[in-house]
Amino acid sequence: MKANPKLKADPKADAAPAGGGGKKKLIIIVVAAVLALSGIGGGAAWFFLHGKADEEAPAKTKHKQAKSGPPVFVPIEPFTVNLQPENGADQYLQLAFTLQVSGLEEVELIKNNMPKVRSRLLLLLSGKHASEINTPEGKKQLSAEIIAQVKEPFEDHGAPQDVTDVLFTSFIIQ
Repeated sequence: MKANPKLKADPKADAAPAGGGGKKKLIIIVVAAVLALSGIGGGAAWFFLHGKADEEAPAKTKHKQAKSGPPVFVPIEPFTVNLQPENGADQYLQLAFTLQVSGLEEVELIKNNMPKVRSRLLLLLSGKHASEINTPEGKKQLSAEIIAQVKEPFEDHGAPQDVTDVLFTSFIIQ
């Protein structure tokens, strides 16, 4: 029998491709995997960064809503302090006032820290001269200074208190 030339096996066709094709496929798969993981990581980073901003927004809105409600007041027990002497005469200040704050959370915070509040205010008031606080302008200035003292955070790196006004209920200098 004669061999059919058409059925004759081609030695080049039966041989496996010489190295390059398999490596190209592997490189393409690795690059695709790296790109996919980068995309997932970038998407996760974006989600978490924007997710945190969205979570903080309601807290800010909540705080602003508290400000828009009716005012809340914190009465402060009366103070009696020695003022700085003028012309050799001792003078005293008896003072009672109420703080206006933004909400009930501020009331609780101030009440829970009342010893700190009173200490700060005693130091402030005892450094004053009667002539400084005897005029309406002096009282307004004192009011601003009281607000500044009470707004100072009670804890290191804490948030300041939201005190909006000081309302004097008694103001006697002797």
